Amino acid sequence: MLKRVLIVVCVVVLITLLAQTLTTQAITPTPAPSKTPTLSPTPTTAPVTATATSVPEPATNSSFEPFSQTDLSVLSGNVQRPNGIVWLNDKLYVACNGDWSIYEIEADSGATELYIFGLRNAHTLFAENDDRGELNLWAPDFERNVLVRITRTGFSTITTELNGPWGIAYLDESSFLVTNLLDDNIVRVTREGQVSEFLTGLRSPTGIVIDGEFVYVANNGSARRGIEWSMNSPETNVGSPAETLVSGLQNTTGLVMGSDGYLYFAYSLGTRGVVGRVDPVQCRENGGCTNDQVEIIVYSDLAAPLAGLAISPDLQLFVHTIYRPEIYSVQLDQRP
Repeated sequence: MLKRVLIVVCVVVLITLLAQTLTTQAITPTPAPSKTPTLSPTPTTAPVTATATSVPEPATNSSFEPFSQTDLSVLSGNVQRPNGIVWLNDKLYVACNGDWSIYEIEADSGATELYIFGLRNAHTLFAENDDRGELNLWAPDFERNVLVRITRTGFSTITTELNGPWGIAYLDESSFLVTNLLDDNIVRVTREGQVSEFLTGLRSPTGIVIDGEFVYVANNGSARRGIEWSMNSPETNVGSPAETLVSGLQNTTGLVMGSDGYLYFAYSLGTRGVVGRVDPVQCRENGGCTNDQVEIIVYSDLAAPLAGLAISPDLQLFVHTIYRPEIYSVQLDQRP
């Protein structure tokens, strides 16, 4: 009897031990694979030294190194609040909306003289010599909504049929193109004062440039439409939308065409005023350029907007900010 009891006890103990073993195996999870990568064995050979063929060569068309504020020369501080500015025959003609005057400035020395009084607020000017060699200045007066012709002897009002005129460009011997910032259009104005619509549907247009058969215009009211272009065709432009030249520009103001074939323009990077340039032919052919394709030429410390922009045939650039008397210049071809 005792022997049978011992056998039963042994069987119970074995069953209990077996059950505990099975339970432990069931609840113990399989360890997850390690997230730490296994280190490769230390190489027995020396590392490969980069050769000339494995190192990228510098780009042959490396970016232009922008001129900084310290690279700029102060040309003149004798104009209280310069606004419109234009170069002609080694002289600058600058409109001052502080005292309603135009000043004549020697581009090299900065010597400044009062030219005439009476222009209230001009953002751009066009300068030419007539058949007798006399200077003629053409200016859209933003405050009075007029286009005027200015000589040493006085003012002639060409037309009063404008609405916020800002930019002016020479179209041909008989007429100009003028941007109306408040009407979102460009109009053609003859020297006798006839006005006709040239291009509509813009966004607060400011600067304007004519380069042969193409017209470039800055849209100050739209970063997406920063600079647009149109064919120089008064007969077919009305009703046709402008096409993108450069998108993604903030507060684009002045446009000037350089003798090097680049289009130069003033715009904003945050609160900083800068001058950039593009090859307009390349931008047109590519269906437009973006702001990251703009070559920054002048990265100034001046507060935006840059109100005035002018360039001489030998690529001396002149710029100033709004409401400040200083006019700055830099020789563009001094930078490789």
